[in-house]
Amino acid sequence: MNCRRGDIVLVLFPDSNLRTSKRRPALIVQADRLDTGLPQVIVAMISSNLARAGHPSRLLVQAGPGSGLGLLMDSVIMTDNLATIHESEIDQVIGHFPHIAQLDIALRTTLAL
Repeated sequence: MNCRRGDIVLVLFPDSNLRTSKRRPALIVQADRLDTGLPQVIVAMISSNLARAGHPSRLLVQAGPGSGLGLLMDSVIMTDNLATIHESEIDQVIGHFPHIAQLDIALRTTLAL
């Protein structure tokens, strides 16, 4: 599957216990054409739990017609909850998050860059 940074995808996202997972939307955060030779991609969890918003590592996004996000409801992109997943776990691309500069700021907060 051809995905690029900023794409919103449906994936099997692992829980923090690494024993269970849940099908959910996630945002591809890794660089395009990273070319590590491994069939994997780094993604950030997207949650519909708006109570998780408000931290500098998290981005509140508004879903709706014309947003292009492909999300069913307003959500929070959680750059403090990253996972490396096998490309085969990506079901489909459902939308795109165009605000890469905001994403970069949130990732800098998370990773202390």
